[in-house]
Amino acid sequence: MATSPATDTRVVDVPDRSRFEIRVEREIAGVAEYRRRPGLIAFTHTQLDPRFEGRGLASALIRTALSEARADGVAVLPFCPFVRGYIARHTEYLDLVPSDLRAKFALTEDG
Repeated sequence: MATSPATDTRVVDVPDRSRFEIRVEREIAGVAEYRRRPGLIAFTHTQLDPRFEGRGLASALIRTALSEARADGVAVLPFCPFVRGYIARHTEYLDLVPSDLRAKFALTEDG
């Protein structure tokens, strides 16, 4: 779980709903849906409530989800275009995508 000191913003994993949620105060601002299998997490869809756009919340959501995947030692399959784009822009997460599958997701070392 990640928390922002400026507002009560939290990213939480909600396994029974197969998603990460970013919450602002007590409201769900966005979600990153996934499917888990042993040793991997496949991100399938990211959605942010339009009222919360422009604050960097979707990026914070994905950054936390990818960091948790790293901490859990699982591979990432970025089927979601937003997650794939985030990894392309932040190549420090590229190693989470299995090297033999990176071409399938159009991900390379140089973005």
